[in-house]
Amino acid sequence: MALMNEPTAPYHAAQDALRVLETVARHAAGVTDAQIARRTGLTTERLTPLLRMLRREGYVEQITGGAYVTGDALARLGSAQGREEALRAHLQRTLDRLRDSVRAAVYISRYVDGEVRITQYAAGPGAPPVNEWVDFRESAHAHAVGKSLLTQLDHNGRRDHLSRHKMARLTSRTITSDKLLLSRLEAQPPTVPVLDLQEYAVGTVCAAVPITAGSSVGCLALSMPVEHAHRLRTAADALGRSAAPVLLSLAI
Repeated sequence: MALMNEPTAPYHAAQDALRVLETVARHAAGVTDAQIARRTGLTTERLTPLLRMLRREGYVEQITGGAYVTGDALARLGSAQGREEALRAHLQRTLDRLRDSVRAAVYISRYVDGEVRITQYAAGPGAPPVNEWVDFRESAHAHAVGKSLLTQLDHNGRRDHLSRHKMARLTSRTITSDKLLLSRLEAQPPTVPVLDLQEYAVGTVCAAVPITAGSSVGCLALSMPVEHAHRLRTAADALGRSAAPVLLSLAI
């Protein structure tokens, strides 16, 4: 399987954050933001939001005098023992915060062994999850998660997936022409969220952004009732800005 998209802004942010973490980890007694900037080559405008994000995620802490040291979250995720459990718990906290921030159900999905998999999600009374009335694995052509994952494959990878999964009409808005869908996927810019406007389920709208690292294909997505559709693009933009912490968690 080959990937198509150029690295997105969240990917670059995650890479910069890793450089910051490496610098902090090398200074057990603490390192100032000015020292981090010199060692990483990052500007203050670039570094300040990264440090804010790293503090919020628990990867760094500030000590007396303002210097930064590594935080508890980095120790937990960096440990070989119990890493998977720690990663899952950390991602769940991130998703829960994001759900409350965008007021929508949020999901992490991966493309594993040629299939769409929702690996984690956060929903609640004010942020209901999508009713999976058709198996997500069989309906990638219709929902934002599936289309975001397919955009990250090359042409042959997309054709292979569609050859294994019939493009059924789920609503009046569902694309059932493989030629039209492939054309849309080809034209989808990696920096623009993929939208699903009642293509999978009547009454539900969705958005998804890629979280691709190396050969791993994934996406971060949200869903909301159609009566909240006027908030979809704003929420999708917020989703894109929140992809970097998720990518960083997967990369550590």
